[in-house]
Amino acid sequence: MEISQLRELLAAVQGGRCDVEKALDQLRKLPFESLRYATLDHHRALRCGNPEVIFCQGKTVEQVVGIAVRLSATGARVLATRASQEQIEALEKQFAGIVINRMARAAILNEKQPVGEANVDDGEPFVAVVSAGTADMPVAEEAAFTLRFMDVPVARVSDVGVSGLHRLLAHVTTLQKACAVIVVAGMEGALPSVVGGLVASPVFAVPTSVGYGASFGGLAALLGMLNSCASGVSVVNIDNGFGAAFCAGKVYQRLVEHVKR
Repeated sequence: MEISQLRELLAAVQGGRCDVEKALDQLRKLPFESLRYATLDHHRALRCGNPEVIFCQGKTVEQVVGIAVRLSATGARVLATRASQEQIEALEKQFAGIVINRMARAAILNEKQPVGEANVDDGEPFVAVVSAGTADMPVAEEAAFTLRFMDVPVARVSDVGVSGLHRLLAHVTTLQKACAVIVVAGMEGALPSVVGGLVASPVFAVPTSVGYGASFGGLAALLGMLNSCASGVSVVNIDNGFGAAFCAGKVYQRLVEHVKR
């Protein structure tokens, strides 16, 4: 159950469209559901603000589809990440209206109204997703697609690595308007430090496994980001665009919640 669904239920009780006993029946349902191969957390959105996500890597096609069927049974949105082509095809056959981002290797079920790209000039908060190179874009897209799932407007800034710093400087105004910035980079991982020195908002750095031999599968970028000289830079694990998006998305959500008060 998502927060929006709980609000609808309470409003229905208040408006006389649902009696108390029917509402209690819905609320009495266990907050988790045990399958043979998974235990699903149906109340995570009520506790944490966002529902449980399916991490598809290491799961069979049947397990992914089975989990998706149960998580989406109430009409709640579901995000599947790190999905193989075979898993995506199976989800596509099972669910009408599925939204797929093949570059991100992810899919959204039961999407209501997509939030769309950010309008950086309207004064509303948004998150910027910055990628150093085209090879970093799959991880950047995972971050952007996760933010879409969280109803967070996104401004993408692509291929602005430090080997051509003037490309980044053309987007400084956009970056400075963002409430949070995700910076995705491989190689030596220098870009988050540069961005961190230009903006007042928190920067979530994502090292990628992009690079030549001595990059050690992203370890060089990870260590470079962990040793950033810029204040306000936090680092997630290698290739973890999803994790960075959840951190940045929570910044956005709490900001919007505070403004609404």
